Amino acid sequence: MLHSVIKTFSTALLLCAASALPAQDWAVKRLDASPRHHEYVTLKAAGHDVQAFVVYPEVKTKATSIVLIPEIFGLSGWAKSMADDLAAAGYVVIAPDVLTGKGPNGGGTDSYPSQDQVTKAVSGLPNDEVMADLDAAADYVRNLPASNGKFASVGFCWGGGKSFAFATHRGDLSAAFVFYGPPPSDADMAKITAPVFGFYGGNDARIDATIPATIEAMKAARKTYEPVTYDGAGHGFMRAGVDPTNTVDANKTAREQGFARLSMELAKIAKAPSRKTRAGVQRRVAGTQVAKQTSVQCHNPATTSL
Repeated sequence: MLHSVIKTFSTALLLCAASALPAQDWAVKRLDASPRHHEYVTLKAAGHDVQAFVVYPEVKTKATSIVLIPEIFGLSGWAKSMADDLAAAGYVVIAPDVLTGKGPNGGGTDSYPSQDQVTKAVSGLPNDEVMADLDAAADYVRNLPASNGKFASVGFCWGGGKSFAFATHRGDLSAAFVFYGPPPSDADMAKITAPVFGFYGGNDARIDATIPATIEAMKAARKTYEPVTYDGAGHGFMRAGVDPTNTVDANKTAREQGFARLSMELAKIAKAPSRKTRAGVQRRVAGTQVAKQTSVQCHNPATTSL
């Protein structure tokens, strides 16, 4: 069932790496052109250091925070550019470098001589260590003076799977956004308290094969899971959709529609009461919200708001 589907994902991670650009100069240029404040902070996570990239929005009021979990390519130029895009939408964003101290001479993602080595290093990280890194990032960003205390996880590819896993680990999470990542085990789904929103490319059969079993498992656990599939888009469409070398129009469309849906759900979080005041409130049960995305509006049958 679900476990047999997940077993194929380690192969998918390696195949995912083959589609990455050897360099992301275009993403670095986008980041360099940003007017927003960027900074690096060093956090303590279960006894080790983790460096994180932080971006602040240009807003008047306190903002909801986002823990951005990068692809299997580590804290790349695109990952930082994506963090900046989310800050431009009004959120405080932190993106941890899960390879901090693991590279040559104790470096992080940027210290590895090849993308293949980054991919192997990220794919070999113990889940407990990754969760500790994400805890440190979440604790830091949600307690910033510029934050309103609410926070969500947003992950892509490998990071999408870790965003789903973080929902099983972190009870005060407002929502988990999973971009083309694998699900946790059925047993771990029982620990989830936040809604999970899935974003998938229609031409990504490896990952899409996990969706039906995930729907059933989340439904059985009485958890909220709302997946949307974007027709014609491939794996990694959030990156490919802004890559100037991309030749697939569906990737650009999926990027635009996926970002619009993400922004809509994040806006609901900003308006909702904090999780601490919602104890005991019955959450909606979803699991049938698979939709084919063919227009700017998301087809989402769910009628109950967050």
